[in-house]
Amino acid sequence: MFHRILVAVDGTDACHSAVETTAELASLTGATVRVLHIDTSDVVYDTVVPLEDDPTAHRTLQGAVSALRQAGVEADGELLDGLVSDVAPAVEQAAERFGADLIVVSPHHRGRLASWFAPSVSDAIARTSETAVLLAPGRS
Repeated sequence: MFHRILVAVDGTDACHSAVETTAELASLTGATVRVLHIDTSDVVYDTVVPLEDDPTAHRTLQGAVSALRQAGVEADGELLDGLVSDVAPAVEQAAERFGADLIVVSPHHRGRLASWFAPSVSDAIARTSETAVLLAPGRS
């Protein structure tokens, strides 16, 4: 079934369900997990503006890796820097480098109009990835 799972985390509350779902799947299948966090920046006029500081990015990554390990899952992490516009391709490239057979992401629910102007990262990954994608929505 699944042997190598890449879970992308973004530091929002929604990513907790992606980590929990990944832990459950990995426990069932014996999969190895790589947690990916991208420390994002955006371009405003001609300036690159970081959207997250480095200590926060490291805490986000380590928190997810620790949660998986506490669940008994073999997990490691990868931290990348990138522009917001490049997140979806970066996730797909990281999955390819890792040899992932599943990508887990948490979708961020947005209105139809907002999604039309700027598709979410999870939508972009699901539409273009050659790897299976699991959208793990937040739990109520």
